[in-house]
Amino acid sequence: MGVHISKELRRFNYLLGETDGVYHEMAVRMGLSDSVMKILYSLCGEDESCPLQTVIRQSGTSKQTINSALRRLEGEGIVRLEPGRGRGKNVRLTEKGWALAERTVIPLMKLEDEIYSSWSREDVRKNLELAERFLAALREKTKQTER
Repeated sequence: MGVHISKELRRFNYLLGETDGVYHEMAVRMGLSDSVMKILYSLCGEDESCPLQTVIRQSGTSKQTINSALRRLEGEGIVRLEPGRGRGKNVRLTEKGWALAERTVIPLMKLEDEIYSSWSREDVRKNLELAERFLAALREKTKQTER
């Protein structure tokens, strides 16, 4: 008694799952947990510190999981937690953290950038536009179901 969903949605979900699987395999090869890889990835896009809330949002992982991973990374001297705005905290990679990122997530980011660079500007624009439209619609529809 399954729910009928379109072939396109099934394919979209399949592709999301496969993409997640590739990132998980990369994390394993790098010797990182998925959450640590996502934290490093978020922080490498920042020149300085990054608000903790941004790291949580960009990771797509629960606050508890990110906080636990951050405590472990802080204990290993890879990140430093600093006071942020109000009661917020900022996260910053240490020198040791940047060295780890250089060996792990930065080569992955370069590989991803290489893929996007090989696409036409129109394909990149279209891909990003459709992803943004889907995300906005999904957010709106899920808000409506909360009522």
